[in-house]
Amino acid sequence: MKVVKLEAYPTRVAYKHTEVSSLIARGGVTDTILKLTTDDGLVGWGECTRAADAAGIESAVKAMAPMVLGRDPWDKEAIQRDLYIGGLWEFQPMTGNFAYAGIDMALWDLCGKACGQPLYRLFGGALREAVDYFYYMERGDEAEIEAQGRDGVARGYTVFYLKVGIDSDAEAVMLAALRRAIGPERKIRIDVNQAWNLPQAERLLNAWHEAYDLDFVEAPVPIDPVENFLELKRRVTVPLCVNEGLWREADAYRIIKSRCADYLCFSSYWVGSLSCFFNLVRVAHLEGWQICKHTHGELGLTAAGQHMMLAAPNACDGHQQTAQNLEGDILTESLPIADGPKWGRIEQPGLGVEVDEDKLLAFHEAYREHGEFPPYGDRFPLQG
Repeated sequence: MKVVKLEAYPTRVAYKHTEVSSLIARGGVTDTILKLTTDDGLVGWGECTRAADAAGIESAVKAMAPMVLGRDPWDKEAIQRDLYIGGLWEFQPMTGNFAYAGIDMALWDLCGKACGQPLYRLFGGALREAVDYFYYMERGDEAEIEAQGRDGVARGYTVFYLKVGIDSDAEAVMLAALRRAIGPERKIRIDVNQAWNLPQAERLLNAWHEAYDLDFVEAPVPIDPVENFLELKRRVTVPLCVNEGLWREADAYRIIKSRCADYLCFSSYWVGSLSCFFNLVRVAHLEGWQICKHTHGELGLTAAGQHMMLAAPNACDGHQQTAQNLEGDILTESLPIADGPKWGRIEQPGLGVEVDEDKLLAFHEAYREHGEFPPYGDRFPLQG
């Protein structure tokens, strides 16, 4: 089995509402979908999320193609080595990781289809029957927050996630409204996206944890240097989660060994491949960390992360997803997490989901016509 064709389709899929945080104002997903075809007719699918620039990811994939074509999908570790060393992607590690993660995903999809097994079985088998995902809150006033909270409760969610770090007074009102709506037992998580300094984080987190019983706080202060987190961990009682800073395999390993927090929120996109991600998940398990699957804003091929969380020994509940917020998707069937918190075992081979190529081409054409969704929304309009 050899890869004989690599096709890349940048896509544009709108959100139902703008995703707003202290870091971004994003109107939708702009990802590059990859289709690998083998000489025996198998097709593998992968998804490259974007970083700052979708065109840069597409360009990176095309630059990597000569080192993928003609190769056996089972040799994915050698392919990755050749890309990073012979292709010099070790000098552009983050772009390389975001691009190769999609290729790697498609190679794993081919391998699973070739042996007739779902991906999670190739990573040791499932340790749970289903994976739990969070309810992604939209920022709003008290009435809007309460309405969202009640909607999430009615649909069975137990973990609710709110972006903060923009206006602490308004966010305290939102947290109070959310706690009223969901009751005392369900979990509230917040993500600051590194917007606070140490004194600010200490003051707000101690007050908010006492008032609203936070489950954990993601990225409250900058991760570099890691001593920021270590110091904050000594000053607060709320559990901490690291997201930013897990840029490469060596970065993730350094943070894991530091034990600066309690949860790691990352994915294969940070470190370039599913096997590298899963190896780090196992190391984190030995160091006492819990894993929360991160979302960059993926389309339906986020199924790869579902397989990883089925097999991970230290997967928490309330994993991240944006399927709830998408206006459409590239699959023939909707993901279970588009409407609720649970996603069970996937028994079909490979990724176990089917791409609707007509939908894919329509979203690809939307990208060609309208371009990507910039991460900053309309914060920086073009100057005439």
